[in-house]
Amino acid sequence: MKRRDFLVKSSTAGVSLVALSACNGAGSGGTDVVAASPNGNSGSSDGAGGQGFVKPAMPEWGGPSPFQHGVASGDPLARQVILWTRITADGLDEVPVIVRVSRDPELNDVVYEGVGYARSQADYTVKIDAMLPDADTTWFYQFESLGYFSPIGRTKTTAHAHESVEHVRLAVMACANYSYGFFNAYRKVAFRRDLDAVLFLGDYIYEYGPGEYGDPEVEKLRPLDPPHEIVSLSDYRRRYALNRTDEDLQECHRQHPFICVWDDHEITNDAWSGGAENHNEGEGSYADRKRAAVQAYYEWMPIRPVLPDRQVRIYRSFEFGQLASLMMLDTRLIGRDQQTDSPVTARDRNRSLLGDDQQTWLFEQLEHSQTRGAHWHLLGQQVMLSPLTLGALPDMPNLDLGGGAQVNYDQWDGYEASRRALLGRIEAMSLDNAVVLTGDIHSSWAMDVSLDPGNWFAYNRFTGEGSLAVEFVTPAVTSPGAPSKEISDLAKAYLIPANPHIKWLDFYHRGYMVLDVTPERCQADWFHLDTVSEPSNQEHFAMAWYTASGDNHIQSSKVPCAPKRNAPPLAPEHKVQKEALA
Repeated sequence: MKRRDFLVKSSTAGVSLVALSACNGAGSGGTDVVAASPNGNSGSSDGAGGQGFVKPAMPEWGGPSPFQHGVASGDPLARQVILWTRITADGLDEVPVIVRVSRDPELNDVVYEGVGYARSQADYTVKIDAMLPDADTTWFYQFESLGYFSPIGRTKTTAHAHESVEHVRLAVMACANYSYGFFNAYRKVAFRRDLDAVLFLGDYIYEYGPGEYGDPEVEKLRPLDPPHEIVSLSDYRRRYALNRTDEDLQECHRQHPFICVWDDHEITNDAWSGGAENHNEGEGSYADRKRAAVQAYYEWMPIRPVLPDRQVRIYRSFEFGQLASLMMLDTRLIGRDQQTDSPVTARDRNRSLLGDDQQTWLFEQLEHSQTRGAHWHLLGQQVMLSPLTLGALPDMPNLDLGGGAQVNYDQWDGYEASRRALLGRIEAMSLDNAVVLTGDIHSSWAMDVSLDPGNWFAYNRFTGEGSLAVEFVTPAVTSPGAPSKEISDLAKAYLIPANPHIKWLDFYHRGYMVLDVTPERCQADWFHLDTVSEPSNQEHFAMAWYTASGDNHIQSSKVPCAPKRNAPPLAPEHKVQKEALA
């Protein structure tokens, strides 16, 4: 890959850059990220054509706006954020794309300009790792290419790790099956002005073909592309492109930075490190399929590669000042042993959910978070950590017995040794304020996290004594849970008494969570949608649970947390703009 291809210039400083923060050794383009230095003259408003900035020559183009899939940002750091877009211009390749970042939504106070290139080898996606002057700041950005301007996007950098932060709010989302409903949840989250970021905990796309896993009535209105199960790189790219044509999803990406991890359906159902339930020999090599799925994910998601030569390494961490550390885990691809249906095998000490490297990394991150004085330690991950049983019983790990009859071995229940290792480390560290955030299961849950919830001597269900952490599970954007509220209520009436650590659940509704974090408490507010069968702007507050600082168990709240005061404005509504380049 030519060095000039990575050229990024900082306009107001006249700095012609540049550093390669990350480069895919395999040359697959979409995982390449261009990084540039921040300018040293943040008061300038030169914009394009300012001192030191040279506009690249644009190829001839007489077609419509190339920004058909919107804009996005993600993986915010204190002075960096990934900016993403895609160019749709048939017949063109190596298309220059300019991005400008400003302090104001009118783009009058430009602090950064950069150039990326849309190439066929990366499915014409462009990612620029913009380096910005200030931490903990809201920014507005816009791309320009082929004579058109993109919609204006809005993003936010995090606070420096040492900075005092009083309030962070995060939307938490998962499981967005395009053919199972309309993306009303994305629309509602898009217009929450006070969010610091959106955490997406997996199943951003689904691999199935028409008629395999969708609502038939919705599927008539939202046909899948490609019209078959996705297996190849081209297939995965087309499915991401389809999702990104959804206006509600585009708006959510336009207004907020995302911090994402994958679950199984970004590859195929019940994936693990060496295979998947929904993969057979007739579909070719699983390794090739996984490689294609991972490449498409990096191309289409606003995510920063952790290791340029090992794309499958997605686990990484973020810091929101001294208020919170966030560790995003991969419980699906990198270290998971194959799922089992056997309770005996589930307790095998040699089985792993995270893999040795990730588990070591996680323990180091927890120690780092505690040592640096972070108030809260957030774990964003895919599958439920807490056990789900038909009747909890005392555990006897030394005899490989007990715990009760578990029902879902795809979650941590199928990997007892990994769960004991994590909770044992939290207990050994005397770590307070660990909060686990989970997706995957298409339903809403609030739970205490205990090493032995079925043991009265280890955990008191009435006081929460013995709980080491708390777990909040976000509902699906569209993927279904129970077929009716009545069935959900029946399940709730049985499972909560049978599982003393489970305090609340809702199997029926789709929606999302808002996590409100202050030094005093960490609260999850669940917002449920009236419907996903048609476009709708209706939602309702369902429930709130919080843990007070140092308590390590949850309590209910009847009201959601108040929004932040003085939240910055949303990015303005987009009107297609076209301006001939000089």
